[in-house]
Amino acid sequence: MEEIKFTASERKRYDTIRSCIDGDITNKEASVRLRLKVRQVQNIKRAVEKDGKSGIIHKSKGQTSGSATAETIVKKAAAYFAEKKHRDFGPAFAQEKLAHSGIVMNTETLRLLMIKKEIWKPHPRRGPHIVREWRERKESFGELIQFDGSYHDWFENGGGECFLAAIDDATGAIIHAVFEDTEGVYAVFRFWLAYAETYGLPAAIYLDKFSTCKVNRKNAADNGEFMTQFQRAMKELEVRVICANSPEAKGRIERLFGTLQDRLVKEMRLAEVKTRGKANRFTGDVYVPGRNRRFSVAGKRENDARRPLSDDVRIRLPSIFSVQSKRRVNNDCTIQFKSHWFQLEATQKTAVYKRDEVIAEERLDGSIHVRHKDVYLEYRVLPERPRPVRVPIAALTREKPQWKPPENHPWRRHHF
Repeated sequence: MEEIKFTASERKRYDTIRSCIDGDITNKEASVRLRLKVRQVQNIKRAVEKDGKSGIIHKSKGQTSGSATAETIVKKAAAYFAEKKHRDFGPAFAQEKLAHSGIVMNTETLRLLMIKKEIWKPHPRRGPHIVREWRERKESFGELIQFDGSYHDWFENGGGECFLAAIDDATGAIIHAVFEDTEGVYAVFRFWLAYAETYGLPAAIYLDKFSTCKVNRKNAADNGEFMTQFQRAMKELEVRVICANSPEAKGRIERLFGTLQDRLVKEMRLAEVKTRGKANRFTGDVYVPGRNRRFSVAGKRENDARRPLSDDVRIRLPSIFSVQSKRRVNNDCTIQFKSHWFQLEATQKTAVYKRDEVIAEERLDGSIHVRHKDVYLEYRVLPERPRPVRVPIAALTREKPQWKPPENHPWRRHHF
């Protein structure tokens, strides 16, 4: 007769029931040890008295479950993962894609199959972590936008593209997303210029302390004059900028990037998207709308907290989203900017005095504009640095002055 192999729990159960049958303990004591009802202990005793040791084993042990997945479906799923482009799919994402192919499996069944075939490794248990205070979602759409960038090998070509994204805090919907080279000021300005022109202005933006968005100086906390170009632009648009003290504080956008680095990469692989232009079109036209339909939620309030752009602000957007630098007008009515010298024209729409402070704007289209207060000045680029010269005029005005530059002035020498 083949010897019955017990597990540790079955061995414990048999020994306890055997003691109960032999009269060493009562049914009540056995029920306490096995954490069963007295009636259950009595039923197991009768089974052991009738069938011996095999009476302790459940009758369904070793038999195939009636709800088990058919072997043909399991083989189809295994063949699906044999393809190289599917090897790194996770169980949940693989279950979705298998369903599109007509292979329906439970997620947990698929997870066990992938672990058995060594296609996927279960995540290790997380250790103790810092307990942080939970923050409730904002109530209205557009009340708070979480913004961040993520560097990753998005196209699986060994590169390090940057993906900028903005997600609404109230609904969890991705509002705008685009691939860029870096997370620098020009890329961020292009992102928010397109955002403002398309969706309007949010009430507040929640982001990290990256240097593009915040001046990381010790004395900047008590000095509001230390502002980045981004903070200055948002101040002109009257949009509040909130800097998070930890990644967990803006967990919605952080979790989004964790999902995108897994799902979006594989979706683009299946769609054979390998360039930035195609990736931006695929993300904006296909992935983001589908993701928002599935995972975004309704806000507590139906109102929209975003502000539409006024005609005046819309006209000033190229100026607002430009890199602005302060310069001083020299005695010969020139300014120096990025190793170039700019000669202000003799006639201007406003009075410009020597030593006045002007703003040089580097716009996203590459052009440079010089502004004094709210008036843009006319200028020309000099071929070289001008020699010091004393100009006998007090200011540049609407009327052209009678003074003429000397023959050795770069302006005149360039002309001849």
